[in-house]
Parts: sequence; structure tokens; C-alpha cells
Amino acid sequence: MRLTALIAAALPLAAHAQTAPEEPNAQGDVSVTIYNNDLALVQDKRTLTLAQGRNRQEFADVSARIRPETVTLSADDAGIVEQNFDYDLLSPQKLMDKAVGQSVGLVRTNPATGVETRETAQVLANNGGTIVRVGDRIEVLSGMGARVVFSKLPPNLRARPTLSVTLDASRGGARPATLSYLSNGFGWKADYVTLFDEAAGKIDVQGWITLNNNSGTSFPNARTLLVAGAPGQGGGNVRFQPRPPSGNRPGTESANRERLGDYYVYPIAARTTLANAQQKQVSFLDVHGTPAAKAYYFRNDWLGSRTEAASVDTVLRFSSSSAGGLGDALPAGTVRVYMRDARGQPQFIGENNIPHTPMGSDLALKTGEAFDVKIQPTVEKRERIQSDEWERTGRYRITKNGVTTEKTIEQTVTYWRTSMKYRITNARPTPVTVEVVQGGLDHWWWHDTRVPSESIQGTQRSPDERVWLVTVPANGETNLTVDFDTRY
Repeated sequence: MRLTALIAAALPLAAHAQTAPEEPNAQGDVSVTIYNNDLALVQDKRTLTLAQGRNRQEFADVSARIRPETVTLSADDAGIVEQNFDYDLLSPQKLMDKAVGQSVGLVRTNPATGVETRETAQVLANNGGTIVRVGDRIEVLSGMGARVVFSKLPPNLRARPTLSVTLDASRGGARPATLSYLSNGFGWKADYVTLFDEAAGKIDVQGWITLNNNSGTSFPNARTLLVAGAPGQGGGNVRFQPRPPSGNRPGTESANRERLGDYYVYPIAARTTLANAQQKQVSFLDVHGTPAAKAYYFRNDWLGSRTEAASVDTVLRFSSSSAGGLGDALPAGTVRVYMRDARGQPQFIGENNIPHTPMGSDLALKTGEAFDVKIQPTVEKRERIQSDEWERTGRYRITKNGVTTEKTIEQTVTYWRTSMKYRITNARPTPVTVEVVQGGLDHWWWHDTRVPSESIQGTQRSPDERVWLVTVPANGETNLTVDFDTRY
């Protein structure tokens, strides 16, 4: 079974909706540039026929979520004087709201004879129900009581989102014009379908762009560009992100893709219809036989102690480099990982998200938690110890009776010794290596944490983390013991 056979299972169900049939609209030659953060730039080229002087032009079928303050119109010898966005769209509720105080026709049908009767009514209110005056009586219209007939549409109530623009033209005649604006309601992300062969140490990766249009308007036959990045829109809160496994390293290779400022551009080759309320997929990556490996990982917080063993994380490691990797810049999205079972059938084993990732990066993705590999960290002892070190804590200059002297204060350095034990068990029939990380070693102002003893040689990855690669035999266990000396 090829990797493409997994796509139907890996992508969201809503993404398989059929393309809506194209309906005639007022749009011209449309280009849509879609960003990751609920934003798109729409550029709509139309032909305008203007008289000299002031002209009122209506641009129907703009996005229902247009940001009117971002509108620009480029037309030879014409400029915008005033613009209005009519976003009050036609609906039964809105039609009745606009009819308050107006006269409408009521058509009733006799259920026994089928005969219709017509009369004129004045709409008094439409708030949780419609109240009308018919002659000298007041009625509350029920859902099936009557059909309301309107002689015309109220002003400013549109069947389609419409931008009204007043232009001042220095000459008359037809000319091309480009309407540009920003709109919310658009977005895209990447979905990656990954088939991992653990024995061979290889992965096959199919990358899909998933874009969506929730702008309230369809854009048939549009040129579409996708920009991997989130242009600033006035700031925002930084969301907390869980700490990823170690091994993630940003790359320094330049991808062979079009750039827009500091962003990468992923164009869709052919024109496509961006139907409203639709998701669409386009393939952008198809790589086979990329080196990859499975790893086990566990990070313990400072003074973290468990009464029961916990599963270690299962991690998939691979690269996006041009040599020995996927060979591309990877836009943010979800990586779904599959493996073949004993019958050769691909089975889902986990997923995780990646941020925008430069080419040449190393990736370490948690795909799940190991069933057979467990760890139990325990604080076995914590005691205050006195060292033979001294430190200068203060220096003073004192003047007494005209004589100035200097005084230095020193005190012994006090440490807390924390004895940790990490018991790692392995119920698998093969040995495993677990990356054990102890975090929290550089709380606030410590800066001089020491490791006087450890049963397995570790590496100080940073002032805050020390790492051990612990080999655990098949169907066995390994105990890692470490002493930490800290100032507090």
C-alpha cells in the first residue's frame, strides 16, 4: 500500500467536501493571498465605466468579513472620495426588522379550500415574534399563520456583501481598476502523513496544504498564494506551549521557494475555486526514504518524585535538511505518524504539531507514551551540608574619630544535597536507550549547581538541565542515581 492510500484517513473529514458549483457573481480577475492567522489579501481586477466627475460604484461579492479600513482602489484618473460597506445581508429576520413601521401584505391560505386571501398590515414590532396591525385589530403572526409579501427591498439591505464607493474621475470612459482589501475568515495549515519504517530507519512523508474559507463569500477561479507566516496585526497574547522533547534544532539552510519578506510563499499552480464554508487540500511535499529514528525521552522537574512509575515519551526524530532529510522548509501543521503492523497494514501511532520550520532543522516529535518502558524518579534524601568554601558577602568603610577603616564580612557557603534515584524498566524483548533529563537546576539565582556523584556519566546541556543516556537491557531495569548540590 502506497503512502497516498493513508491520506483519506489522515486528513479532516470536512476537507473532503465537494467543490460548490460556481454561481455568477460580480467579481473580476481575483487573486487571494492567504496567511496562517485568519487573514487574506484579496485583489479583484474589474472594468469600470465612469463619467467625468463624481461616480457611485458598487462592488458586489466582496468578502462578508472585509476590513473596510484596508480598502484601496487603483484606477487611472480616478480617486476614492467616500466608501460604504453594506454588510447587512438579506435574511427573513433582517427583512422583518427593516419592515417595522412599514406596511406589508399578508397572504393566508384556507387549509380546507386552498383559497388565498390578501390584506394589508402594518408591522409594529419584530422582537421574539412579529406583531402587526390589521385594520382595527392587533395580531401576533405565528410561524404558519401567514405569508408576508413585501413590495420592495428596504434600503441598505443587500442580497450579497457590497462595497459602495464614490469616485471622482478626471475623465470619462472605461478603465481597469483593482480593488484590494484585507479580509478575515481565511486560513491554512499543513498536514503531514508520515509512514515510519522502524527496522529500516526511514520515513515516507506526504505534505498537504489544508486551506479554508469562512469569509461568507465564494471566490471562483481565483489565483491563490499561501504565505507561511503570521504578519503582525497589533500584537496579542503569547500562548503557553508545552515543553517539547530535546533534539529540536532550527536549521540554517535556504529552501528553494519564493519568499515574501521574511515568509515563504506556497503558490497553488492552477486557478481554483475558494468556495465559502469549504476546506481544500493541495499536495506540496512527497518524499520517500528519509532517515528517521525512534527514541525514548523523559524530563523530570526539580524535586519531582513519583509514587508510581510513568511511561516515557516515544519520540520520532528526523531532519528537514537537503542532505539526509526532507529537503524543504516545513510550514506549521500536524504530523500524523503511521507504522505497518505484522500484516503489513499501516496503523496510526500518534500525531503532533510543528511550528514553521526552516530547512536544515532537526525535529523531535512526541508521538505517544511507551507501553513497556517506564521510569520512576524518587527524591531519596535531601539534607543541608556545610562546605569548606567561603564567600565574601559584604565590604564596608567605617570612619570613627577621624580614622577610616575597611571591614570585610565572609561566611561559609551552605548547600543542600538532593539525592535522586531514577528507576527505568524495560518490558520489551530488545534493549532500549532512554534520554533522562533533570530540569530546574538553575532556579532564579542558583547558577552554581554541582553534581558530586552520578552512577552514569551525564552531560550538562544547559545551566538548567542535565542529561543522561541510560541503556536498559531487554526485559530488565537500570537504576540511575545522582547527587545534586544546590544553594537553596
